[in-house]
This record gives sequence, C-alpha cells and structure tokens, in this order.
Amino acid sequence: MEEMLFYDRMQFAFTITFHYLFPQLTMGLSLIVVYFKYRFLKTNDPHYNKATHFWMRIFALNFAMGVVTGIPMEFQFGTNWAKFSELTGGIIGQTLAMEGMFSFFLESSFLGMFLFGEKILGHRWHFVTGLLICLGSWASGYLIIATHSWMQHPVGYEVLENGKFVLTNFSALFTNVWLWPSYLHNQAASMVTSSFVVAGIGAFYILNNRNVSYGKLFLKTGVIFGLISSLIVAMPTGDLLAKNVVKHQPVTFAAMEGIFHTDKKGAEIVLIGQPDVKDKKLDNKIAVPNVLSFLTYGNWDTEVKGLDQYPEDTHPTNISGLYYAYHIMVGLGTLFIGMTLLAIFQLLRGRLFQTKWLLWSFMFMMPFPYIANITGWYTAELGRQPWLVYNLLRTADGASPTVSSGNTLFTLMGFVGLYALLGMLFAILIGKIIYTGPEPTEK
Repeated sequence: MEEMLFYDRMQFAFTITFHYLFPQLTMGLSLIVVYFKYRFLKTNDPHYNKATHFWMRIFALNFAMGVVTGIPMEFQFGTNWAKFSELTGGIIGQTLAMEGMFSFFLESSFLGMFLFGEKILGHRWHFVTGLLICLGSWASGYLIIATHSWMQHPVGYEVLENGKFVLTNFSALFTNVWLWPSYLHNQAASMVTSSFVVAGIGAFYILNNRNVSYGKLFLKTGVIFGLISSLIVAMPTGDLLAKNVVKHQPVTFAAMEGIFHTDKKGAEIVLIGQPDVKDKKLDNKIAVPNVLSFLTYGNWDTEVKGLDQYPEDTHPTNISGLYYAYHIMVGLGTLFIGMTLLAIFQLLRGRLFQTKWLLWSFMFMMPFPYIANITGWYTAELGRQPWLVYNLLRTADGASPTVSSGNTLFTLMGFVGLYALLGMLFAILIGKIIYTGPEPTEK
C-alpha cells in the first residue's frame, strides 16, 4: 500500500507540476494583453496593438499546452484516486464542473475571436473579447482554488453514514475563509511570472539590438507590473494566508518554519538552516530572535507552538520538503521585490535600458518565478499531508485500492516521455515566436 501510494502521489505531482507551468503564465499574461490593447485604444500607437498580437500568440500556445496537460489530471481522479472521488465527488465535483463548463468555455470561445476576428469585430470589440478571455482565465483559477480551499479547510458539508461527503451549504464554498487569500495570492504570483517573462523578453530584444522599441516597452511594462504584483504576493495576501495556516493548520506552520521545539519566550525566524527530522533540530541555522512571533501575532514575546506540541501522526509526512519549498518560495519572492524596486529606480533615473547587468539579470531570471510558484503549491500540498481533506480524510484512504503500483509507475514513465516531447515542441514554437518578434523587419 505504501509503495502504491507513493507512485500515485508521484504521478499526480509530476503531471500537475508540468501542467501548471502554463496556466501560471496565461492568467497573468491575459491581463497584460488587455492592458496593451487598452493603451492602443487610448493612444492609437500601433506598437501597442502589435504588442497585443505578439503576446496573444504566446498566450494561445500556452493555453493549448495547458489544455492538453490538464485533461489527464481529471482522469487521475477516477483511476488513481477513485476512493477520494467517490467520497468527496458530491462537493469537489461542483466547482470542477463549473470550471470546465463556464470558465474554460468562456476563455476558449473568445480566444478564437480574439486571434482571428479583429478586422470583423473592430478594435473596441476586440478589446472586449480580450477582457472576457482574462475574465475566463481568472474565473478558472478561482474555481480551482475554491476546490483546493475546501480540501484545506472544509466547510458547508455533512458526512453520511457511508462515509460520503455531501454539500449542505453551497455558498459556503465561496465564502470559505481560506479561499480569498489563497486566490489573490495565487493570481498575484501568476502576475509575477508573466511580468518577469515580459520583462525578460524585453531585455533580450534590447541586448540583441532587435525590436528595440518593443523591448523597451516590454521591459518597462514588466517591471511595473512585476513590482506591484510582487508586493501584493508578500502583503497583504501572503500575510493573510500565513495567518490562516497558523489558525487552522498550526502543525503545518511549525513544520514550514522548522520549529521543532516550542519557545515560550517568542519564536525566532530562520533565514537559513537544514532540518534534521530524526534529531528534531535545524542544523547550521541563521535566525533572528523573536521576529516570527511579531510577524505572526504582532507581539515579540508570543509563543509559537512547535512540532513537539502535536501528535506525530498529524505531522506533515515530508517535513524537510515542506520546509525547503516554503523557504525557496519566500526567498525568491524577496528577490523579486528587490529586483523590481531597483529596476523602477533605474527607470525613474532614465538609465534602465542602458544598465546591461540588470538587463542580463532579468533575462536569466525568467525561470525563477515558475520555481517560486511551483514551490508555493508544494508548500500548500505538502503542508496538508497526511490529509486529502484536512482532519477528515487521510491520503492513504483516498487512493484506488485496485490500481497496482506497477500500473501507476508504467503510466508515469509514459507521461514523462510524452511530456518531454511536448516540452521540446513547445520550446521550439515559443522560440520561433520570440525570434521573429512583434515586428520582424524592425532592427
């Protein structure tokens, strides 16, 4: 059973990690596309309209990859996690069905109109279709995170005698205290990814002296959107989400922060350290005393409970992975704020486009928001373990009992091979779009 559960989790982790490389860009990029189209309507500057078309081609390719890689995850609910689907389908099926029926179809329908209908629609209605694509994209994220939030903090349910969960309050799904901080945090993080991609490609054009006017437009737009979204990720959304974890999943918070033993005189915040789970300590740590107590409770001396205050069978099953995922996310988020602040400073001085080391930095930083987003999701999912539905349904009780570990491993290897081919094809097509640029003749 343990081996089967490992491969079930590994397969879902791999497929959803690969899948989320694409929606995290499209959700944020849809808003930037709408911004470029809006600026074109206001200024009648053709650069903005060509920028709109350029980024919409990248959006469309990412959207297609998101669809292709998202479908297998739906099937995994029935194959690898049949018991989970059987017991909770009456609740999570509501939001997942709404995401498919409303958000996905809204997004995909108007995407075709936006890509091919500008001459027929005219610029104002073309802008409206872009706005609806953005709405569909963000609504899709909302409904997915509504499902995730119920698993983290179940509300509005009743458990029948046969163990099945039924929904007793539909509105509770959307007033869940876990939902809005998670959703806004996720969407702001998506904006960070799209902002750094836009800024990085802009820096690439400037450094290569090709499509320079577009490069300057992309870099300026990217750093402005990037600073705003990076700050929102940290405050207030990240702070509110952390306070939810403290209140509703305190054992998870202790593991995230590497607090093995309770300090009644206030908890330190660990900047660097390696968790030694066996001996219940942090090795080689660098910490600042009492700061975690202040950030959590607004008081320097308030006690923050450690893992020693909770039964071991409720501890997250991968404390080291959770600790590192959380600290990588926070560290990168801090770096993004610093980089974009410096870029804005240089922009105000009129020297951003001439600061080559900063241009190189933005170009090579493009993958790191993806890493921050993925580790953020790892933090949420590893933190919920050993539960599928927090404090109600354990992960081991949600797996399909009739699917062998060999079958899961075989299909996992198939996914790895197939997604490697898809990834290479995607990279070639994206590279071609970027190399061609918004205006191929411009030097």
